[in-house]
Amino acid sequence: MTENRMTHMIHEDGGIGQVQIADEVIAIIAGLAATETEGVDSMAGNITNELVAKLGMKNLSKGVKIQVNDDGVYVDLALVLKYGYLIPEVSKNVQDKVKTAVENMTGLNVIEVNIRVANVLVESNID
Repeated sequence: MTENRMTHMIHEDGGIGQVQIADEVIAIIAGLAATETEGVDSMAGNITNELVAKLGMKNLSKGVKIQVNDDGVYVDLALVLKYGYLIPEVSKNVQDKVKTAVENMTGLNVIEVNIRVANVLVESNID
């Protein structure tokens, strides 16, 4: 059985072998880095991702789209931010953190980290 996942060569050494990394791995790294940023509540996903989450299955690449070209990696993130944080500041922090995490863990060059604020979480004090 063959997998339809996109993989990218990140290391090739004729004497030892090769290392490939799947797009989903890059997406997971980016999603985890984004959600570890102060002011970010969660990743936003489509209806399918939300259904998967409600069924109890974790989709760690939810809200992340990855495109890898010859020049590098393009990351698109859909975020749910916490109310009260400055959107431009949180966005810049997410971009920096995602770029650093992906580059450090994969060795790939990150060209863009695009952010779409899909929602703002307003916590209710109603019991």
